[in-house]
Amino acid sequence: MSTERVEIGRLTTGVPGLDEILGGGLPEFSFNLIAGQPGSGKTTLAHQIMFALATPERPALYFTVLGEPPLKMLRYQQQFEFFDARKINESISFVSLSDDMAAGDLAVVLRRIVAEVEARSPALVFVDSFRSVLLAGEQSEPTFLGLQQFIQQLGVLMTSWQATTFLMGEYFSGSDPNPIFTVADGLIWLRQSVERNSVVRKMEIMKMRGQATLAGLHTFRISANGVKVFAPAHVAAEKADVAPGAERLSMGVPGLDEMMGGGLPRGYSLLVAGPSGSGKSILASAFLVEGARAGEFGVIAAFEQRRQRSRGVDLADLITSGRVAVIDTTASDLSVDEIAALLITEVRRLKATRVVIDSLSGFELALAPTFRSDFRESMARLVSALASTGVTVLMTSELEDRYSDLRFSPYGTAFLTDAIIVQRYIEVESRLQRVLAVVKVRGSAHSNELRLFNIDAAGIQIGSMLVDLEGLLGGSPRHRQQPSPGASDD
Repeated sequence: MSTERVEIGRLTTGVPGLDEILGGGLPEFSFNLIAGQPGSGKTTLAHQIMFALATPERPALYFTVLGEPPLKMLRYQQQFEFFDARKINESISFVSLSDDMAAGDLAVVLRRIVAEVEARSPALVFVDSFRSVLLAGEQSEPTFLGLQQFIQQLGVLMTSWQATTFLMGEYFSGSDPNPIFTVADGLIWLRQSVERNSVVRKMEIMKMRGQATLAGLHTFRISANGVKVFAPAHVAAEKADVAPGAERLSMGVPGLDEMMGGGLPRGYSLLVAGPSGSGKSILASAFLVEGARAGEFGVIAAFEQRRQRSRGVDLADLITSGRVAVIDTTASDLSVDEIAALLITEVRRLKATRVVIDSLSGFELALAPTFRSDFRESMARLVSALASTGVTVLMTSELEDRYSDLRFSPYGTAFLTDAIIVQRYIEVESRLQRVLAVVKVRGSAHSNELRLFNIDAAGIQIGSMLVDLEGLLGGSPRHRQQPSPGASDD
């Protein structure tokens, strides 16, 4: 008996993100079921895989079962970018089984499938919808054993022909005692849920023999490009070669680098927290503009609805020129993993070194309701994933200024970041003034001063240290050197 390990080839599915959650691709010659409720994306996923894999040397055979002709199905599938009309009848063939199913005899259906496979020698076989075949067979052969024998024979035949097989079926639960769940080598389950006005699609690899898959539910989206799966953030990221803290980055605000002990260490994550209008977005813009001055590229995920120019002329020009990429957050039903994938894609495209998320409050509101309950855990994955790419991250967080209550984040996410800057309002002689403090820079000495600052056309201007703290407790401090109030907000 040979002790050599059999190597199983893996096929690249052509579906972004799917190979990652499959554990490296689809096992060649496997017998797979793509299951889910109607409208969950089974046929689109199957066609996208088929068009990606089919070649004259690796032809595909697609069996349609329902009464509608393949031409009608293709009319809709050709709307997707992956559709390639040149492959039809060259490397992809369609066969209808509707007439063979009319008698409800599974033996007749199996003979037709065998005849077509022997005549065409496909490397890829698709049956859509396989559940319709089984339902038709129940009319004349309703026993569990009869269905199981049919499925087992089909699986053995496909494997012996060295064909990678995909069966699509409308199933609502994987807990049913269905023989197809046992016989199948791979089980890809598509789900969709509706909550309020959002529809969220999720995929689960419930089974894939011979390889380790990523457990859990993974969000996916269907667009004009087809299906795109969003693997967990830590999987989408790549480990960086640069260790954090080796170099200090300038924040782009005069005086702030000194307060932080020489700037923000490269690879760190920074949380800028403060109430509305305190200057968080202006500080974030200055961070990206300063990076561009140093020859770096940046990415911003902007969840606050504002015009591009309102972020500052310099940043707007950088966005227009392509030195700073903007993540499109206008899509509904977002997930944290989707945002992470978009950010990491842009970071890789530009080789960006600075990332801004503005703001966490808007981020949470942009998520589909089903993802808001675990926002804290999701943010931990996102920050970890971005850190593993080596970028330096600045996040803003909206806080309600209670004047006497010092908090850093309403989500309890402050512990995730390496550095924290807090902006607040205080009352000075019946006027509101802005004050800033560096609360934390991990592994580094930093200033503990409370510094007054204002905002003018040039950005944030840091002033003198606050010497009377009564204002933070609701009193009326008398400050020796009062800066002029700013007229701008963030």
